[in-house]
Amino acid sequence: MTRSPLRRLIFSILRRALYLWVRSETINQSSTSLNLDRSRPVFYVLPSPALTDLAVLDHECTKAGLPRPVLPVDVGTLREPAAFFYLTPDPDWLGRHDKRGAPPTLERVIEALGEHAEEDAQVIPVSVFWGQSPESESSPWRLLFADSWAVTGRLRRLLTVLILGRKTRVQFSTPLSLGELVRHNKSPERTVRMAQRLLRVRFRNLKSAVIGPDLSHRRNLVKGLVHGPLVRQAIDDEMQRQHISQAKAEAQALRYANEIASDYTYTAIRFLEVVLSWFWHKIYDGIKVNHIEQVQAIAPDHEVVYVPCHRSHIDYLLLSYLLFRNGLTPPHVAAGINLNMPVIGGLLRRGGAFFMRRTFKGNPLYTAVFNEYLHTLFSKGFPVEYFVEGGRSRTGRMLQPRTGMLAITLRSFLRSSRTPIAFVPVYIGYERVLEGRTYLGELRGASKKKESIFDLFKVFGALRQRFGQVYVNFGEPIRLGAFLDERQPGWREQVHGPDFRPAWLSRATTELGATVARRLNEAAAINPVNLVALALLSTSRLALDEQALVRVLDLYLALLRQVPYSAHTTLPEGDGQHLIEHVRAMDLLAEQKDALGRILYLDETNAVLMTYYRNNVLHIFALPALLASFFLSSSRMSRELLGQYVRALYPYLQAELFLRWTPEELDEVIDQWLAALVEQGLLRCERNIYLRPAPSSRAFVLLTLLARTITQTLQRFYMATSLLLSSGKHSLSAEGLENLCVTMAQRLSILHGLNAPEFFDKSLFRHFIQTLLDQGVLRVDEHGTLDYSDRLGELAEGVAKRVLSAELRLSIRQVALHRDEPADVVQG
Repeated sequence: MTRSPLRRLIFSILRRALYLWVRSETINQSSTSLNLDRSRPVFYVLPSPALTDLAVLDHECTKAGLPRPVLPVDVGTLREPAAFFYLTPDPDWLGRHDKRGAPPTLERVIEALGEHAEEDAQVIPVSVFWGQSPESESSPWRLLFADSWAVTGRLRRLLTVLILGRKTRVQFSTPLSLGELVRHNKSPERTVRMAQRLLRVRFRNLKSAVIGPDLSHRRNLVKGLVHGPLVRQAIDDEMQRQHISQAKAEAQALRYANEIASDYTYTAIRFLEVVLSWFWHKIYDGIKVNHIEQVQAIAPDHEVVYVPCHRSHIDYLLLSYLLFRNGLTPPHVAAGINLNMPVIGGLLRRGGAFFMRRTFKGNPLYTAVFNEYLHTLFSKGFPVEYFVEGGRSRTGRMLQPRTGMLAITLRSFLRSSRTPIAFVPVYIGYERVLEGRTYLGELRGASKKKESIFDLFKVFGALRQRFGQVYVNFGEPIRLGAFLDERQPGWREQVHGPDFRPAWLSRATTELGATVARRLNEAAAINPVNLVALALLSTSRLALDEQALVRVLDLYLALLRQVPYSAHTTLPEGDGQHLIEHVRAMDLLAEQKDALGRILYLDETNAVLMTYYRNNVLHIFALPALLASFFLSSSRMSRELLGQYVRALYPYLQAELFLRWTPEELDEVIDQWLAALVEQGLLRCERNIYLRPAPSSRAFVLLTLLARTITQTLQRFYMATSLLLSSGKHSLSAEGLENLCVTMAQRLSILHGLNAPEFFDKSLFRHFIQTLLDQGVLRVDEHGTLDYSDRLGELAEGVAKRVLSAELRLSIRQVALHRDEPADVVQG
């Protein structure tokens, strides 16, 4: 076809005619550079003969500035008339396969390289996807025309171009060096077969990553669950437990399977893409995606489990949309059964959602069916998504992981670990979350509302507001095999089966949950709303004049650039003034003008709501804020004493905020932050002694504001220890202490005017008490009450007097000592 000028002319006319209708794009634009050595010849390989695919490839190469496939190329003394070939032939019009062997171009190039050892040639596998279909289900229209795992003929290809040509995507794979294969010194025939085998593997992995594994029809998949070993055993147990027949137990298992399983259809995926494209551009100013290239790199040869943070109901729609737009298969997503509403539930199910009940307790048959369904998805290599937090975070913090789904994944992996599993943390950060008004009510104490289809209409009512941007950061993947190698050496040698549940599984699951949470926090996207909230909520009156706020924001940006939290954390663009204007445009700041300028403040509604956005990034500032807090009551401290106090408090901060550093890394990070504080003028260092600025200076005001970001967390720690010490040993249970802490926090929030509802969040006290137990500071006696070391009081007071004001410590001690007296006595 391209062997003569006439054929090239015909091809050029065909390409122009094709693009009167076809629209194409390259998936993963960053990969088009492909690290090519432009000094060496480049060939493209397509999986099977298709003139339309070649035309699309030529068009995309021209756009990307890559060598064109239809032009001649030289390899040593060999001159090939075109730089492409097909790996395997297509059947002819009668469905007969041509039995030719290897592609002649490949044979000639390998022979030429054998004669010129110093030469090399790069072969780039290229796949063209018409309509990009996740192949799984039963739509006859889709099965006729969309890309799938089936062999296709010329007639179907023509119809595919006509029907799906407006949505054509091209994926370039990693180049294969033929010179490296030739240097293995095999015979030319064996080298050709090796190259064919490697190219076939790359095409198969690429297709699986883009359109998904070749799944069975949903009816067959659901029926197959009933025959899984775990489900068969559960059916037998159900027959005995309920005294029912086998047919009735199997029918119940089948009902559970139909309730759970998704109905993944391409029609729904494409419909959702169109709707969501409109939605994101209507609601949000843009979606910023970072670090997705590492997911594109591991997706072809890993079973990917996406584990995003959960801030909004639209999290999973957003992630599926972005993956689809970036050439990755949208995952099957675990959704609460509460979302299986009329209309909405069906659409979500067809978009990949599978539904799960809030609790599996007391229903072993349902548990077995659900576990078998997940194992089927994992074993077939289909990507899966679930939220380790369980539900949406109403406070903006990372919630403590619920390890149920992680445990199911671990057991499935141990049962069959042939396909490596990689967990991909995904941080989704909103400048304004859609459910903000709902969260505001819940932060003020309102009970959680049940989801309703009418919530859709509230979204349209919110179109009048400005929601800013959305940030989606992909964190560092966690490879499950390597994780287990580190945590449980020798696990591969153990005998694994459907019922294999080793003693170490629970501990490993808990550690995996904490690792996922830390990786999520590492990928945090810091945005203008986060930083403005952090600054203003640290002031006593929730207000600053404009220039002072600019200075605070510029300081925070400078500190974060000097000591990045992690390689996956992202910062906003612009300076402090730019950030303020951005937040003002979203109507999240109130202002008052006078002759001296503008005062910016948070009104009552926004003050509560902004605690949510501050909490998104509180972990980023925890360590520098802790260091700053030591200088509120002390004018000077040695590096040794600073390290001692930080190490004493760090386990509790890490447990609450999922900080990323291990105890072994802590000293180095402390030094980095101290150096940053010195460089920004917030501290001075003289002979390993750190000194604060003069209390009347601007630098001390900035140091104080930084310290206050962590004050409420430290107050909660001191409240719990004060209540414990005032009650005495063996007098309180963990639950009793937790309830007293909540009561005290509610009282102090009134006495001190704290406008932060999460201050008395019960779960925060629960996990602090659990960390005290884990650290061995507390012990539970045989009666279930708490015992503690005599050094607890000395340590608590020693740290508290360094980081909390004397007035606040006295107030907490008064409430702890007189908690049964009326409020006016306490105030006095």
